Amino acid sequence: MVMDREYERVFVYFDENGDGKISPSELQSRMGLLGGDVLLKEVEVAIESLDKDGDGLLDLEDLVSLIEGGSEEEKLKDLREAFGLYDADNCGFITPKDLKRMLARLGENKSIDECKLMISRFDLNGDGVLSFEEFRVMMQ
Repeated sequence: MVMDREYERVFVYFDENGDGKISPSELQSRMGLLGGDVLLKEVEVAIESLDKDGDGLLDLEDLVSLIEGGSEEEKLKDLREAFGLYDADNCGFITPKDLKRMLARLGENKSIDECKLMISRFDLNGDGVLSFEEFRVMMQ
C-alpha cells in the first residue's frame, strides 16, 4: 500500500540510528531540523502517551497512530474540545460572534457579515449558527 510506504519513509527519517525504534532524542533532533523547537521533556511525554509496548520508544505502529490521529473516540473528543473553544458561552452552537472572536484570537480579523457567510456554508438547517454535528461535518 502506498500510504504504508510513506509511513515507513517518515519512520526511517526519524529513526536516525536505524534500530527500528524512535527515541526521544531522535524525535527531538528531527523535529528541530523540521523547524519545530521542542524540549526533550515534551518529546518524552508525547512518546509516553503513544508508546503501546511501554519501552519508552516509538515503533512504526506507534508513529502511524500519531500520524492518523488515534481512534474515532479520540477524534470525537478532540472535535468536542475544539467546538468548545468556539462555543465560549457553552450554549451548544457557534454563532457568528463566537466565530469572529475565535478568528481574532488566531490573528484573522473578519466582520460579522463575513462570519455569517462562513457559517452559512455549513449551516445545514439554516438557523444561522453551527451545531456540533454541523461543525463535525465542516471539519471532515
